[in-house]
Amino acid sequence: MARTDQVPARARRAERRAHADYTGGVYGSMLAASVVVGAGTLGSFPRLELVLLLLLTGLVFWIAHVHAQLFGARLARQTLDRQVVLRVCREEWPIVKAAVPSAAAVAVSPLLGLDTQGAVWLALCVAVAGQIGWSVAAARRAGAAWRLVATTASVNLILGLLIIAFKIFLKH
Repeated sequence: MARTDQVPARARRAERRAHADYTGGVYGSMLAASVVVGAGTLGSFPRLELVLLLLLTGLVFWIAHVHAQLFGARLARQTLDRQVVLRVCREEWPIVKAAVPSAAAVAVSPLLGLDTQGAVWLALCVAVAGQIGWSVAAARRAGAAWRLVATTASVNLILGLLIIAFKIFLKH
């Protein structure tokens, strides 16, 4: 096997994509949906506060996952060096990426003529759609049959609908 510095960057990126793990994206999308539901009453700048809450929560959970990976099971089996740390940071980054679409939905909601509640519902729907999208991408990347892809999409839709049901239930 060639040394890392001898392998072209394009080949390294292709290998990372081939071994990509989308569980962080599914988890991050579900986390974003939960943040939106749990946001409750926001202060004077509700859109800005929700955007920041989504992004910062994603970032904190990313750090927690990186920490758990580096100092959990990996510590016992692998020496920590710069490459290991960077790889773990990269592997867990989908948690943060998954919060971005919901945050963007909130940010553009005034352009769509939505009030704050409309922005919250838009962000929640975007998070659930992201959750389904990440799970489908994971299944397709793994080479799953279409039946399994449909199953994982359905399971994630049901989980997303549960989060939406909790929001409706908690408001009434």
